[in-house]
Amino acid sequence: MKELFELLKIQLNNAKLIIQLAKYNLKIEYSNHYLGMFWNILQPLMQVAIYYVVFGLGLRGSTAPNEEIPFIIHLITGLFPWLFISQAINTGSNALLSQLDLVTKMKFPSSTLLSISLTNSFINLLFTTLIIVAISIYQQYVSVFHYLEFIYFVFASYAIIFGITLIMSTLIVMVRDLKNVLQNIIRMGFFLTPIFWQIETVNPLFQKIVALNPFAYLVGIYRNAFIHGDKFIYGAPTEHLYFWTLTITLLVIGAIMHKKFNAKLIDYL
Repeated sequence: MKELFELLKIQLNNAKLIIQLAKYNLKIEYSNHYLGMFWNILQPLMQVAIYYVVFGLGLRGSTAPNEEIPFIIHLITGLFPWLFISQAINTGSNALLSQLDLVTKMKFPSSTLLSISLTNSFINLLFTTLIIVAISIYQQYVSVFHYLEFIYFVFASYAIIFGITLIMSTLIVMVRDLKNVLQNIIRMGFFLTPIFWQIETVNPLFQKIVALNPFAYLVGIYRNAFIHGDKFIYGAPTEHLYFWTLTITLLVIGAIMHKKFNAKLIDYL
């Protein structure tokens, strides 16, 4: 636990730097694009269009849990948070490897690279979430009070993603093949998360498997914040307990691994 607290302290002490570098990275990323940062909205919308054609119009077996909510709304409230989660895990896990020279040649806290990539992904999420908020207000799906649940979603997402990227970024530096393994796990996670389908429609065995997926929990929170609002907060007590037990475990393991191998990163150049 000591290693974890030290790592969190580093993030807090460098919070201003993390935000500034995250903004700078976004400007650089879209500096040569005519549409600039508008791609933060356009690209997710293009993916929504593709998935809607395939799952909404093509397969037709996927319906929203609530008949009053169109399938397209069910889709985007699952896809937008998933794009944030998958992007944050992928970029964060590769942050050390992609910037290994910076870490080894400068006195730069390497763990902040993970926070920078996570913040980049979060900024992208804010753009797409504005669309959800506008739809939710117009359709009056939930009371404004429920929007506060989005804050919990952000906190919970940051915690578990930071834990995962601490572990994976260290492992990927040592074993480059894990980069490809991670990408396939993320693809599998897409289908194991109720993005275009609903948990109630699958068989009991698959429901138990999905219950072990922490990202299904996060997507449920996101949806409850903006379109469902049928509970004060999404999830049963056991789901909250499982999620936070898993999250804290990942954070502790990740902090220990990061501290142990951080000084040896130059050996893997």
